[in-house]
Amino acid sequence: MAIRYKFERVFLSCGAIRLGRSMAFTIIEVLVVITIISLLLGLIVPVLGRARAIAQQTVCQSRLRQWGLAFKLYATQNDGFYPHIDGRDRTSSNPVTEADVADYYFGWVDVLPPLMGEKPWREHPYWERPGTDTIFQCPTAKLASDKSYKYRPLRTGYFSYAMNSCLELDENCWAPYGCEDTSWHMPSFLRSTSVRHPTRVIFLFDQLLDPRKGYGGETYNATVGKYCGSYPKSFSARHCWPGGLLGGSILYGDWHVEWKASVWKGEWPEDLEVPPPGDLDWYP
Repeated sequence: MAIRYKFERVFLSCGAIRLGRSMAFTIIEVLVVITIISLLLGLIVPVLGRARAIAQQTVCQSRLRQWGLAFKLYATQNDGFYPHIDGRDRTSSNPVTEADVADYYFGWVDVLPPLMGEKPWREHPYWERPGTDTIFQCPTAKLASDKSYKYRPLRTGYFSYAMNSCLELDENCWAPYGCEDTSWHMPSFLRSTSVRHPTRVIFLFDQLLDPRKGYGGETYNATVGKYCGSYPKSFSARHCWPGGLLGGSILYGDWHVEWKASVWKGEWPEDLEVPPPGDLDWYP
C-alpha cells in the first residue's frame, strides 16, 4: 500500500506540473486553432447547405408525385375527367361565372386533398392557409414581405405549385395567344383520354413567389402566387442542381417528376402570356 500511495503521489505531482505548464497558450497557437476551425467550418457549412437543399428538393418532388397519384385516382372515380385548374369563384374572370356552373367548386386544390387525407384548400380559414410544412407547398418556397403583393398572401394564402392553365383553355375560357377568331374555343383537355403525350405535357410546376422576378425577371409582378393555375412565365427556378444551376420541379401527365432549369423557349416572343396552340409541353 505504501508503494502504491507513493507512486500515485509522484504521478499526480508530475501531472500537475505538466498541466501547469500547458495552461497558457501563445497568440500564435490561438491563431492557428482559430484558422483551423474556420477552415473546417468553411468546408462543412456548404456541404450541410447542399445536403439540406437536396433534402428539400426530394420532399418537393415527393409531394408532386403524391399530387399525381391524386389526379390519377380522381380521374378513375370521375369517368376519366381531371379536376379543373381552379374554382372560378376564386378568380376575377369575365364574364362572371354563376354559382351553379359545374366547375364552380372543382378546382384541384379543393377536390384532390381529401383523396390524400387532407382538408380542401377552401376549408382552411384566413391566416391559417397551408404553409411549406404541408403538401400544398414546396418546402423551399419563400414569400417576400406582405406589402410587396397586390393581395395578402399571409391572410388569403398563396400557391407555390401551379397547375398548367393550358389544360383548361376550353369554351369556358379565352382563345389562346395569337388567335383572333373570337368564336374559337378549344375542346376540354380535362378528359384523361384526350392527353396524347402524357410523358411530355406539364400538369403541375413550381410557381414563382418573388414579385421582382415576374415575367422572366424583367417586369415586377405583384400577383405572383395568387392563383393555383398559371403559364410558363410563372415557373420558378428555386432548386439548386449539382453545379449550382437553379431550376424547378415539374409533374408530367404520366405522373413522373423532373427537374428543369427553365420551361421558356427561345423562339417565343418576350410578351408571350399563353404558349402557342399545339405546343406539346403545354397542350395535350
